[in-house]
Amino acid sequence: MPRPAMSPDQASAFATLALGHVAREYPNILVHVLTADADARTPRDLHPIFYGSFDWHSCVHSYWLLARLYRRFEGHALTAAIEAQLDQAFTEAKVAGELAYLARPSAQGFERSYGWAWLLYLAAELAQHRTAAGRRWAQTLAPLAQVFADRFKAFLPKADYPIRSGAHFNTAFALTLSWAFAERCNDASLAELIAAKAKTWYGHDEACQAWEPSGDDFLSPALCEAQLMQAVLPRDDFRAWFARFLPRLSEGAPATLFTPARVSDRNDGKIAHLDGLNLSRAWAWTSLADALTDPARSLALKAADDHLAASLPHLGADYMGEHWLATYALLALDGCEA
Repeated sequence: MPRPAMSPDQASAFATLALGHVAREYPNILVHVLTADADARTPRDLHPIFYGSFDWHSCVHSYWLLARLYRRFEGHALTAAIEAQLDQAFTEAKVAGELAYLARPSAQGFERSYGWAWLLYLAAELAQHRTAAGRRWAQTLAPLAQVFADRFKAFLPKADYPIRSGAHFNTAFALTLSWAFAERCNDASLAELIAAKAKTWYGHDEACQAWEPSGDDFLSPALCEAQLMQAVLPRDDFRAWFARFLPRLSEGAPATLFTPARVSDRNDGKIAHLDGLNLSRAWAWTSLADALTDPARSLALKAADDHLAASLPHLGADYMGEHWLATYALLALDGCEA
């Protein structure tokens, strides 16, 4: 079944949304430890690059969106505006400011592990760029990516248990993004750690009940886990694992995984997460379909289409969704492309 390609018009709409908020400082929610009065500072002062988009991690993955569109739609009218924004944001001085924040003793756990993973995914995207600008951005951000790669290498050996939530703390989602960095940026030691931890945490899971969604999920714990195992296992090994993990998939069970979430109030930031769930499930189902055969493959692709249709029209319904949902729409439409 052929997949619909993302159109230039969609790309332009996504870029317009992101360009409208990556440098919008307020409203803003900070995850910031105060140790003295002097620590009470503005978002732009604390984070010279990633101060917009309502929160740090949303700003990071909105820059990923812009970098992705810049590469995938080279020559499009939108690329000039993207290049100008990334040129002013990705400077050595501003990276030094982000590094200084991370060096604070109180910031050792800052954005673990969702924000860590998105920064690495941004670096993985830039590693694929072949323009002079793209190579410059990749080189400039490399020290920041190295900090987060090193933090994963310190964290994973002592992380005895996975986090199976449907929001920021989900470890399978973080490792899937970080795996892309390890592969594209040739970090063999990180790749080895991720593969080993994935097999330890999830390798024996069977007959997933998929008790989801919860009320503010934007990730599917079941499908995130499956995506990670698809990444780290050889194809035949993954198929064997997946058959044990979702043994009734060809029957359309568990039904909840095939049913888009209802979003009752898009002005409520937590309930609006459920649009993200629909979009991230669309991405996951499209990715997983690549390893399946019919009838499971057709069911997966239909589920992807159903979830995408449920939330794609609502990216700009309210700033609570506008500041981040386009990222997940881009994953759903383009995330399985090189």
